[in-house]
Amino acid sequence: MEGALALGDWAGFEERRAEARRRGRLRGIGLANAVERAGAPPGDETAQIRFDAGGAATILMGSKSQGQGHETTFRQVACERLGLAPEDFGYVEGDTDAVARGTGTFGSRSGALGGSALLLAGDKIVARGKPVAAQLLEAAEADVVFAQGRYHIAGTDRSVGLKDVAVAAGGMDENASFAPSAENFPNGCHVCEVEIDPETGAIEIAGYAVVDDVGTVINPLTVAGQVHGGIVQGLGQILMERIVYDAETGQLLTASFMDYAMPRAADLCELKVEEHPVPTALNPLGVKGVGEAGAVGALAAAMNAIVDALAPLGVRSLEMPATPERVWRALRNAAQAQAASPAL
Repeated sequence: MEGALALGDWAGFEERRAEARRRGRLRGIGLANAVERAGAPPGDETAQIRFDAGGAATILMGSKSQGQGHETTFRQVACERLGLAPEDFGYVEGDTDAVARGTGTFGSRSGALGGSALLLAGDKIVARGKPVAAQLLEAAEADVVFAQGRYHIAGTDRSVGLKDVAVAAGGMDENASFAPSAENFPNGCHVCEVEIDPETGAIEIAGYAVVDDVGTVINPLTVAGQVHGGIVQGLGQILMERIVYDAETGQLLTASFMDYAMPRAADLCELKVEEHPVPTALNPLGVKGVGEAGAVGALAAAMNAIVDALAPLGVRSLEMPATPERVWRALRNAAQAQAASPAL
């Protein structure tokens, strides 16, 4: 919370509110401390690492990316464990002809379950290659250690690369599964700031800051991208997204994206995202879910900001989506209620 308040300049808000008031605008700020349940049991995920007889490596995953960047993140996990470069790995996902088993991508589980399964598969590859490396190095298996993509005889400079071991073994193929014992709990603090035109009810997102704890951050760019996407999804639900039916016929009137409003870049401001990682002990990577983190906090933070902006004029609540028309009507109704109240 301290990080989010600083990132969103909470201390300077009253000055910004006063400046907006001089321009005839209503400014509000909202905060939400969000926590979600991710990667929950039951269920597992499977990963496979395969070296062919020529030493070429392939990662095969049951989790299927829907734009989250699994092909980048999972490569990083394999690279970290096996000491190879990202370009050394082929990548296959979601192909039931090639992938023996997989549960899928949902519930912010892919990193925690799929990534952990991949790490365990990497451990098996290392263990599988160790006796082969010992033979190549003419050493006792107990004296061989693995680090940075090579098997070394402990205390010497003699070593052999993982790819060479795979070739000598005629290929290596290992798979592993990981099932969590309990869910993990991503959490964060969101601060949203809005400015409202009281004449039209139009809302501008004037500032947004979030500090998240999603556990170990494997790839900062993909984490930030997923948080951004979640925030935009939440803001869209608060500001504009709405299913509309004809009152008389029941006909759906928002059946396509020509009619159903979705947020665009022009509807947003800069989204400031920082991480405060606290690794979880519930999986070997220490990761928590991130795919839904932005949406979980954005809903409450945005609506709190909107109501805070409207509160000085007597508006205490508002049904979402907070469209300009609804905001305009809420302001007019509050003004009429105040005018009808007897003076104290």
